[in-house]
Amino acid sequence: MKRIAFVYFDAGGGHRNAAMALQAAIQQSNLPLEVQLVNLQEILDPIDIVRRATGLRIQDVYNRMLQNGWTLGSPQLMRVLQGVIWMYHGKTVRLLEKYWRQSTPDLVASLVPHFNRALCESLRNASPAKPFVTILTDIADYPPHFWIERQEQFLVCGSERAVEQARQLGHAEERIFQTSGMILNPRFYNCAPIDRSAERVKLGLSASRMTGLVLFGGQGARRKMLEIDRLLSESGLSIQLISICGKNERLVGELRARQRTMPRLVEGFTTNVPYYMQLADFFIGKPGPGSISEALTMGLPVIVERNAWTLPQERYNAEWVQEKQVGLVVSNFDTVVGAVAEMLQGETFHQFRCNAKKMHNRALFEIPEILSRILEGSTN
Repeated sequence: MKRIAFVYFDAGGGHRNAAMALQAAIQQSNLPLEVQLVNLQEILDPIDIVRRATGLRIQDVYNRMLQNGWTLGSPQLMRVLQGVIWMYHGKTVRLLEKYWRQSTPDLVASLVPHFNRALCESLRNASPAKPFVTILTDIADYPPHFWIERQEQFLVCGSERAVEQARQLGHAEERIFQTSGMILNPRFYNCAPIDRSAERVKLGLSASRMTGLVLFGGQGARRKMLEIDRLLSESGLSIQLISICGKNERLVGELRARQRTMPRLVEGFTTNVPYYMQLADFFIGKPGPGSISEALTMGLPVIVERNAWTLPQERYNAEWVQEKQVGLVVSNFDTVVGAVAEMLQGETFHQFRCNAKKMHNRALFEIPEILSRILEGSTN
């Protein structure tokens, strides 16, 4: 039995979710692999300078930024963060090296950006023969020094763009693996058929209205979701909304307190997103790789935003949506009414929905096989 260490942190939630999804897929497979989940934040707590100054971990600061929409200037902030990470590179490597010597994994797979130089170097110091793998949980890299580094390692990429970026940095073809998409929770592959009309009525919705699902990640995005709710409820469009607010309880209360003539369902944190997507016809949200991939897997065309407030690593995702013709990109959700009206035009909606259903994302089941092959090659 070979042991794989999946490295994640809780900034945004997507990294942890990807690690846990892979763990579940491996446990359900017949592969002789044992999974060890490694929270990078816990290892690096002794040198977390943000926590020393504010009492908050780096991941907590990031999550508050998402929840409150404080993302303007995030490209510049990212470069400052990368500079701080480089200043503490030596200490980071030493902490990680100590951890690898104690835990002795057979393969280390990173599902986090920014720290892959330190993760790779520390593993080389502790166990030179053990393979290091970076699994991108973004559709593409945001160079320099975000996901893909110039170092001896393996890369698992979920798009043609990411594969080409790896090639441009000199990585050999045999060390680059392309999957059919992003890592999704197993629940998205195990959805029992439902009677959509009956389920909608049971939840207080119309059985027949076109239904939009509004979702901005696990932290919610209070101002955006309140404005989308207001604009669409006043638009006169014959639609209804399912708004999932994540852990943002303040947002849940504010949305439920608003009186609307448009049918609406407001939900807080839920692990049953696939069910609500089965009830919906289209998706509105941020261009996060997870949210977009989940929606497309469930056959939902997407409406996403790209502007100066969009996180830099998510800006290409909006281009990807346009390239694949699976939805619309707006410069600001102030224009969401026009976007929804355009989306729901008969031929437009049909084409977007057909393109979404062609995605066939099986990355969750492809990656364990890839890691198994890497381990086999490292022991031959």
